[in-house]
Amino acid sequence: MLPMILTMTLAILLQTTAPPVEEPVAPYVHHDANAGATPFRGPALWHAFHRKPGIDRIVDGTIDRSIGDPRITDIFKGQDVVRLRRTLKEQLCYILGGGCAYSGRTMHDAHANMGIQDADMAALVENLQAAMRTEHVPFGAQNRLLAKLAPMRRTVVKQVAPVATIPDTTLPGGAAP
Repeated sequence: MLPMILTMTLAILLQTTAPPVEEPVAPYVHHDANAGATPFRGPALWHAFHRKPGIDRIVDGTIDRSIGDPRITDIFKGQDVVRLRRTLKEQLCYILGGGCAYSGRTMHDAHANMGIQDADMAALVENLQAAMRTEHVPFGAQNRLLAKLAPMRRTVVKQVAPVATIPDTTLPGGAAP
C-alpha cells in the first residue's frame, strides 16, 4: 500500500509545472535611459498609481487583456511574457518616480522585427487605459503617463511601406506606348 501511495504522490508532483522563467537574452547595456522616457519629479504620480502594488496590477491587467485581445494577441505569441511583465513593471515604476531601475533593452531593440503598426499600438493603449481605470487611477494622472509614453510610438511602430503600383500604360490591342 505504501509503495502505491508513494508512486501516486510522485506522479502528482511530476505533473505540477514549475513557474515560468525568463528566457536568456543576448547581453546588452543596462541603463535607465533604455526606458524611453525620463521620470516624473515628485511622488504625486507614484501615489496616484498606488505605488508598486498598483503598477503590478496595471501591468498584469494590460498584458492579460492584450494577450486575450484578438486584435493583438498574435504579437505576444512566442514572446517572453515573464520578462515582459518584469521589465514593463520596472519601466512604469521608473517613469512614475518610484525609484526603480530599468533593466530592459532600448525601446528600439525590444520591439525590433515585431512589425507593430498604429492599430496595434492603439489596441495596447486601450488595454492600458482599461487597466488604469480598473485600478482607479485618476484621469489626469492617466493622461500625464500616456503623454510621457506617446513619443515612444515613433520608435515602436513600424510603418509598412506601401506597395508600389505601376500604372498600366498598355494601349488598346496590347501595344506598348
